[in-house]
Amino acid sequence: MATYRTSIQIVSDLLTVTEQSGATGINVTSLLTKANLSHSRLGKFLENLTGAGLINRIEFDGKQAYVITPKGKQYLESYNRFQTLADSFGLDL
Repeated sequence: MATYRTSIQIVSDLLTVTEQSGATGINVTSLLTKANLSHSRLGKFLENLTGAGLINRIEFDGKQAYVITPKGKQYLESYNRFQTLADSFGLDL
């Protein structure tokens, strides 16, 4: 049986791969692959994440890329702490 990710889990996945990409950022193609999302769904998430100030769109070597913001790092740290807490009680998020 397939397990589906919640929107919060997808946001966490996107922020994680964006953070792992470092200061040069990550391009849309890599985000699609690493976060396992369709292009249309990714577009909606990127719009929400940039609007909330969790990631920024930058231009690097003439190409568009996304980098995590300090606010995005703080969100990701809080999510991971809450995930650990939920796991300790045997809860699935």
